[in-house]
Amino acid sequence: MENDKLIRDSILILLPILIFFLSFSIGRFPISTIDVIKTLLSPIIPSLTVSPAISTIVFQIRLPRIIAAMLVGASLAIAGAVFQGIFKNPLVSPDLLGVANGAGFGASIAILASLGNIFTQIFAFIFGIISVSITYLISKSYKNGGILVLILAGTAISAFFNALISGAKFIADPYNKLPQIVYWLMGSLSEVTINKLIITLIPVIIGLIIILSLRWRVNLLAMGDEEAQSLGENPERLRLILIAAATLITSASVSISGIIGWIGLLVPHLTRMIVGPDHKILIPASLSIGASFLLIVDNISRSLISVEIPIGILTAVIGVPVFLYLLRKGYSEWF
Repeated sequence: MENDKLIRDSILILLPILIFFLSFSIGRFPISTIDVIKTLLSPIIPSLTVSPAISTIVFQIRLPRIIAAMLVGASLAIAGAVFQGIFKNPLVSPDLLGVANGAGFGASIAILASLGNIFTQIFAFIFGIISVSITYLISKSYKNGGILVLILAGTAISAFFNALISGAKFIADPYNKLPQIVYWLMGSLSEVTINKLIITLIPVIIGLIIILSLRWRVNLLAMGDEEAQSLGENPERLRLILIAAATLITSASVSISGIIGWIGLLVPHLTRMIVGPDHKILIPASLSIGASFLLIVDNISRSLISVEIPIGILTAVIGVPVFLYLLRKGYSEWF
């Protein structure tokens, strides 16, 4: 038993590291593993001679994109695991409370106003936070507003912002702005830069620290409010903190990648089959598998054909059959 746990933990640690290094060699301009290693070590060992072209590709193009893919995949997977735990619902995903459509509307406004990539990211992040805040305030306006009211409010706000996105697409220039909005909504990491990555890192790190430090308490919420109260926890306050942290990392992730579905729904289920339902283990494991999964999908999106495939399309194409397979295996055993 201990040996199996050691092997499992070793794989979860080594898998994203292995895929991280292999991803540098994948692309329309192939780079050998030796050249990748030499290039990555060149800032530390100045005596190593590397091609300026390879150095530019590795550090300025592929490195930011690889880090972004791992960051977004890990964030969406962890947010999905948290939401599924606190709402006790296996069909919950990170965009339950409207963060994705809120971010999409924010990005649409920035694109319509020609504000540039950085402001598109900032607007997406801000409106993602705003949409969830509105959802939470609506749920609290009801005297007996519980989890169900929060979910229903999230569904309504998500539909509202989706309608606003449709309105933005309707008035957009069909030859210039509309394609930009549609492409952003399909999800892509093709325009990730160091500056955009730095803006994303700060809220993601804050949110991840909060969630990882409270991960074992998600088990209490999954058991019910009465159980949490009997163990000395304030379930409403704990739920609010976890929702805020999960929203923070989701909104930051969506702002840099666009809307990427299925990661937050699929990866937590897949992880439960490997490590079980204990969130103390499930959440760190979801981080590893989510980062690895999205990085693999992104490698496929930029190398499968001559034109890059929006990553949101691939996550759906891959995610749907995998999810149906997991459903057939029996999700009742995961909770």
